[in-house]
Amino acid sequence: MSFKNFNVPYTVDDRYSKKVAYFSMEFAVHQPLKIYSGGLGFLAGSHLRSAYELRQNMINIGILWKYGYYDQARNQDQTLQVTWMEKQYSFLEDTGIKFHVNIHEHPVWVKAWYLNPETFKSAPLFLLSTDLPENDYVSQTITHRLYDANVATKVAQFILLGVGGAKLVDELGFNPDRYHLNEAHGISAAFYLYQKYNKNIEEVREKLVFTTHTPEEAGNEKHDIYLCHKMSYFCGLSVEEAKKLTGLEDDAFNHSLVALRFAHLANAVSQLHGNVSRAMWSKYSDICPIISITNAQNWRYWADKQLYQKMESGDDYWWDDRKKYMKKRAFEIVADQTGKVFDPNVFTIVWARRFAGYKRAELITRDLERFNKLTSDTEYPVQIIWAGKPYPMDYPAINDFNHLVHLSKGYKNIAVVVGYELSLSKRLKQAADCWLNNPRVPREASGTSGMTAAMNGAVNFSTDDGWIPEFINHGNNGFVVPKADYANMHVEEQDDYDLNQIYEILLKQILPLYYDNHHTWRQIAKNGMRDVRYQFDAGRMAHEYYEFLYK
Repeated sequence: MSFKNFNVPYTVDDRYSKKVAYFSMEFAVHQPLKIYSGGLGFLAGSHLRSAYELRQNMINIGILWKYGYYDQARNQDQTLQVTWMEKQYSFLEDTGIKFHVNIHEHPVWVKAWYLNPETFKSAPLFLLSTDLPENDYVSQTITHRLYDANVATKVAQFILLGVGGAKLVDELGFNPDRYHLNEAHGISAAFYLYQKYNKNIEEVREKLVFTTHTPEEAGNEKHDIYLCHKMSYFCGLSVEEAKKLTGLEDDAFNHSLVALRFAHLANAVSQLHGNVSRAMWSKYSDICPIISITNAQNWRYWADKQLYQKMESGDDYWWDDRKKYMKKRAFEIVADQTGKVFDPNVFTIVWARRFAGYKRAELITRDLERFNKLTSDTEYPVQIIWAGKPYPMDYPAINDFNHLVHLSKGYKNIAVVVGYELSLSKRLKQAADCWLNNPRVPREASGTSGMTAAMNGAVNFSTDDGWIPEFINHGNNGFVVPKADYANMHVEEQDDYDLNQIYEILLKQILPLYYDNHHTWRQIAKNGMRDVRYQFDAGRMAHEYYEFLYK
């Protein structure tokens, strides 16, 4: 097929005729395409699938990571081992498009690959690579590892996504009405567009929209402005010109702040995150308005359809049977990895997502006395599974992972599994009776793992953060830790409060319901399945982007 004057290869729904180019560092479209690390990618992947289902006029631009994020393996003692393996993708099409991008005052060759919408039922996706024989070795490594730990390489990756992505859009002749940045990684595109539109910043602003995912300022990427300049980030502007254009007063280039100044509209990813973001950025001038469009996940991809059929037919016996079968199937993976045989009749708690300090993976283990009592109870037995990938250089998070591995060796009913990607994620959601989520409020912008857990008959039990305040009706479709006055608490106080509440609710409400009143427990799980399907399916989100962000 020809990629000149590119149009999406399906009939566009009139409601979504506006042309959009969507930029993201990662996309979790399907298990075989390993170019994602966690929630940002899971979100983008679901967005692509729903954009395809709704027939939206949208192309997507990412990077073809040669070694992916990393492969999670084990050392001899079962602890986490980071391994890098080259990926092969026969299903990607060569567009024949090649062009230069200036990186470090040096032309780097860029090649574009294409994921056809029909391959995985997702909107058109173009992936950029510098891993070409025409480039020197250092330039080739730009697209080797997602979120490379080397600062200069990371800045080069941001230039590739932004400037390279905007250049690709021109090569395709797509001419979008909106450039949508999913996180600020691609904000260098604005400097390319600034030059393209004869230094008319208002024209750039009119076309640019931005999704922010970070609820605290320290989490937003900042790089030395002189390094960015040396890396050719500003497309020919001097440091003084870049500072004047962006309104930055010091030498730290704050990607999110610049995105909020260059876009005409931005969105946060939950109602709560919208409030947090508006408060957080209010001390800066010239910020665009920040609305809220709550994240969602693609129901068609994630949900267990048979479980929904059993729910809709009202056949409780078959619903239980299906859930038990899903648990048993997932427990085969646990047994294969850990040598532990779990029982599908036993209440199973799963904590699985990216390991990061604020997500507090090991919170429930901090009171060992209570933890031992919980895990040895014969009246209300429990099984617990942990999974997730820390960043390969996040040593405190890796330490938490390894601590749980060592702890699990002393228990038959506790397991830590590796390889947390799309396939394992779905299986663990099917394994869960209770999907435990305990981030430190208000650090989780949205969090979406609980949405897909509910689509597989797992009951959410969470601290009241991200999307949870919009979803959980305590005791009706899930369980939530009641909010305290967190703003006036030390971190230790907050952790202690949440830990106590988790044990209180688990021991006094959740476990007795599951074992003594299973009919009510099943109804709570079904309520969660019902509520998540319509409110948190990515079709609603993809529609709202057109309705509120692109208009």
